[in-house]
Amino acid sequence: MVSEISADIYKIEIPILNASLESLNSYVIKSVERNLIIDTGLNQEECMNAMQAGLRELGVDIRKTDIFITHIHPDHLALVWNLATDATTVYFNQPEADWVKAGIHWDDFADFARLNGFPEDELQLILRGPRGFESTSKWNLDFHIVKEDDTISIGNHVFRCVETPGHSKGHICLYESDKKIFVAGDHILGNITPGIQLWSDEWDPLKEYLASLNKVYGLDIELVLPGHRDIFRNCKERIQELKHHHQRRNEEIVSILGKGRKNAFQVGSQMSWDVTYDTWDEFSVLQKWLATGEAIAHLKYLEGKGKIRREIQEQRIVYSLD
Repeated sequence: MVSEISADIYKIEIPILNASLESLNSYVIKSVERNLIIDTGLNQEECMNAMQAGLRELGVDIRKTDIFITHIHPDHLALVWNLATDATTVYFNQPEADWVKAGIHWDDFADFARLNGFPEDELQLILRGPRGFESTSKWNLDFHIVKEDDTISIGNHVFRCVETPGHSKGHICLYESDKKIFVAGDHILGNITPGIQLWSDEWDPLKEYLASLNKVYGLDIELVLPGHRDIFRNCKERIQELKHHHQRRNEEIVSILGKGRKNAFQVGSQMSWDVTYDTWDEFSVLQKWLATGEAIAHLKYLEGKGKIRREIQEQRIVYSLD
């Protein structure tokens, strides 16, 4: 499905099969000389068909089109390897370009999950399941690296890159100050909360996410183009809602740990989730994985704030109130 946002900005809905998100918003900025696609979809036939149909409807020649990727998650990135041509400039961030070129080491994630109490039988289901990159046929794409304050000019638009780590380590948004348009990727979503997860001990994603929200709060924005669901306008109000959400999450985790020390998997099982299931056991293994990753991110943040402490017990990380 293609919808017009302005005279030269369009949205193509790219399907995400068997997922609650349902679709990715891929944005196309048209101009006489070059076009720009922002985010691509999974590397699946259904995604490619939707993208090609949308580009045909818009009269966009992929050979005259560049691509900007907001972040590494496969629903935004993975199709780019089959979509890009030899003439395509693919804009991407440095931390995640390095990660792609070095290879994605799922065993490291698995080891960290075990440390945080994720059960081995369910972990094996995660490791054997689809991850979104499997059908990528080539990895030797040369990315054009962009960073904070770099600009991309397309037609009458000059987009400034805004680094917004948190949802992912290298997440970058685009800001068009003249028209007050903010292309948000998964940094700010209108009616769902971006997932903030942690699967290594290298950084504090929630701390960086909250700092990124504060950075964007200072921008003059009238229209937000998010990576999923509806376009919206109340950017500052939405940022306040997201900050309040994470504050409530942190308070909930402190309350859970007030009943005794726990690992992250146990904490995740006792957090409140917006799902239709009555018990944790009814969660799918993927939902448990996402919940645990979010629990770890909040636990890392609270530890950094001195609110909780962690220790190793029987080869597991456990948390307790400090």
